[in-house]
Amino acid sequence: MASTEFGHTVRRWRDRVSPGAAGLPFGGHRRAAGLRREELALLAGISVDYVTRLEQGRATNPSEQVVEALGRALRLSGAEREHLFHVAGLVPPGQGTVPAYITPSVQRMLDRLTGTPVAVSDATWTLLLANPLYTALMGQYHGDERNAVWRNFLGSGSRVRHTPQSRRALDAAQVSTLRATASRYPADQRLRRLVAELRANSDRFAELWDSGTVGRHEASRKTIDHPQVGALTLDCDVLSVAGSDLRIMIYTAEPDTEDAERLALLAVLGTQTLVG
Repeated sequence: MASTEFGHTVRRWRDRVSPGAAGLPFGGHRRAAGLRREELALLAGISVDYVTRLEQGRATNPSEQVVEALGRALRLSGAEREHLFHVAGLVPPGQGTVPAYITPSVQRMLDRLTGTPVAVSDATWTLLLANPLYTALMGQYHGDERNAVWRNFLGSGSRVRHTPQSRRALDAAQVSTLRATASRYPADQRLRRLVAELRANSDRFAELWDSGTVGRHEASRKTIDHPQVGALTLDCDVLSVAGSDLRIMIYTAEPDTEDAERLALLAVLGTQTLVG
């Protein structure tokens, strides 16, 4: 019964979110004004099949991460987010856990940056939200790969080109910021499991963690090797949201350069992929 109510709730709220409100292009024939299942899946970072099974009540016990991701994609208010957790049979995350809620005001700000690759991560560097252009630039991440630290030390890495020096700086910054996050949220079990897995399976991470290395993320120029448009060198800035511990990563190109032209081309290619 709970799984059926959860599915009905997701479907009802999906119907009220327009693609434009979610930063997606209008394309093709639409039977309804709301999001399609594949669009909701894209925004939440989960598979279309799983969204279908959730809505039909065939998938039960969605994880906290899935419910949180669906809540963000559906643009839920704080009260609606709590309701979604309750109908999923879960207790909404409380004090002592890493915040993952993106407020409507921050969401509206991000919606206005449609021509700029933008991603939002929590304090553990787990990807919460990425606009279509960021996804087109960096690719789509699923599961553990959504956490940048896990992806760097245990996963497939990213499309960003690194020198030995920039790799060392990235490693130090990620470990240092994750340690600081762990000290602020000692009761967060998901964070504790992440750190334990990284220490157990990455000698490099364990060495940096145990040595107390210090580093920080700074504005930088990054070269991204893209499989369709080639290499783009972009400025990368990381902004913080006061009171929420969210990190907003923004990529921009210097005007009137080949990088700007390639980014504009990528915006067209990414839109065509979404519409298709």
